[in-house]
Amino acid sequence: MTTNSDFVAALDIGAQPRPSTMGSHVFDVLRQAIIQLKLKPGNAVSETEIAKQLGVSRQPVREAIIKLADAGLVEVRPQRGTYVLLISEREVKTARFLREAIEVAIARKACETVGPKEASDLRACIARQKMAEDSGVYTEFLRLDEQFHQTIARIADCESAWKVLEGLKAQMDRVRFLSIPMATPVPTLIRQHGEIAEAIIAGNPDRAEDAIRVHLREILKSLPKLSAEHPDLFVE
Repeated sequence: MTTNSDFVAALDIGAQPRPSTMGSHVFDVLRQAIIQLKLKPGNAVSETEIAKQLGVSRQPVREAIIKLADAGLVEVRPQRGTYVLLISEREVKTARFLREAIEVAIARKACETVGPKEASDLRACIARQKMAEDSGVYTEFLRLDEQFHQTIARIADCESAWKVLEGLKAQMDRVRFLSIPMATPVPTLIRQHGEIAEAIIAGNPDRAEDAIRVHLREILKSLPKLSAEHPDLFVE
């Protein structure tokens, strides 16, 4: 079983933020640890140990755990402790459905607002993803994947919608991390990203919508395979 000290030591927690943002910083560290399965489903989460390892008081850790519970990543059991939740297949499918509805609307709007600079930004995103693939650093590819979708939201002037998506897709993100690179080949994802980008650059909303739908339904192919291979991580 992964211990709290193991996963904290494995992360680059960076410089200590200002006290006003400490809770958000701790939340980000813990969220990434859960998404990257450094804290696996079923692992206990100790407020005291995390506070000690991160050099903070227990208050920002407590705040972060409340937010993680709201995101469906941990469960606080009174008198028993806090535990990372199993990955819910049902919640993954629900999050994917909602994400598709929002991102289709974002992509269609981006087709109306894209210009030369935005086209260059999208193509640069794809180029960086290919470099990450060549290096075999899949955590970097996932970061760039996130950046690509966020860039589309920025082009569409829908960054507030992206913040909503970030709250919805925590369950999906764990499956995405688990699926790379075997269940979902990285070249497939990059090709799909390229098709989305070129449709937006061409100002073709119907093509962009189709490309987004195909891309976001990729997880439905990998989910049954992953739950069968890792039954200890999933719940129906």
